[in-house]
Amino acid sequence: MRLSRAEYKDIVRSTEQLRPTRQCMKMLKDRFPNHSQSTLLSIFSLEYQKRTKRTISRHHAADVIEGHYQREVLPKKHDRKYLNEAKARPTAPVLLEMANEVDLSPALMARLVLDRFLQDMKGEMLSKPVLNSMLKDPSLIPDQVLAKNIYQCTINDCCYGPLVDCIKHAIGEEHEVLLRDKLKERNLSFLDENKLRTMGYDKTPDIILEVPIAVEGHIVHWIESKASFGDDHSHRTYLNEQFWSYWNRFGPGLVIYWYGFIGELDCQRDRGILLKDCFPTDIVTLCHATHQQSPESTEGGQ
Repeated sequence: MRLSRAEYKDIVRSTEQLRPTRQCMKMLKDRFPNHSQSTLLSIFSLEYQKRTKRTISRHHAADVIEGHYQREVLPKKHDRKYLNEAKARPTAPVLLEMANEVDLSPALMARLVLDRFLQDMKGEMLSKPVLNSMLKDPSLIPDQVLAKNIYQCTINDCCYGPLVDCIKHAIGEEHEVLLRDKLKERNLSFLDENKLRTMGYDKTPDIILEVPIAVEGHIVHWIESKASFGDDHSHRTYLNEQFWSYWNRFGPGLVIYWYGFIGELDCQRDRGILLKDCFPTDIVTLCHATHQQSPESTEGGQ
């Protein structure tokens, strides 16, 4: 979906007060019924990550982490009122509610509190692999109440956490497979990223075409698949860290933002980078172009 900058800003404004929960995503979809859920989620996720980067340092302050930990994890020692509430509502998502209250990603809140809990239990900081394994599988957490809260935070967060990471990875793989299938349908010869790595390339696009094609009058040597929305910040980062290096090494190419992009960003066509939100249908191959030559032009070249 190609959005004008005005349309994009309208969506962004609507995300400013939302939390990264699936309930909030439903509200956003109700507000913009003509846009796909995937596009809205991608835009919201990008915006929420920017918001988090601006505010995360204050949540990492030692006294703030301690306050969260004492309030929610050690009620028996520090907060009898919480203990009564937990007894009356044994399945209450207390940690999730607190994350929404302080405008922090539930999954990031879960990580902070679990890390502090493990330090208190073990008397030392545990390694990241141990922490990550417990976040992925809360049944490994020795405190059942905390395990329940960690699980609730993980499944309700649509921007961060091990569940989101798995989903994003799977979606990225799915669209790369889709791209390869589309190329095979058109009988286009190509080398994918895995093949290119075996050939010694360390930084490559997802696809390099063995025979270039033309799309909307522009030559394409390579294709990059992005299962996300292309906003100003992400596209600028990709240009500097990926696309221009691909252009320098392999020539002009095509980037597919499967969940759409800001239309005004498609301004580098003449310099060799074309943006699309789907697999192009108007592909011209070398064989096709040869067949389209007129007899007169062929004779004239003899």
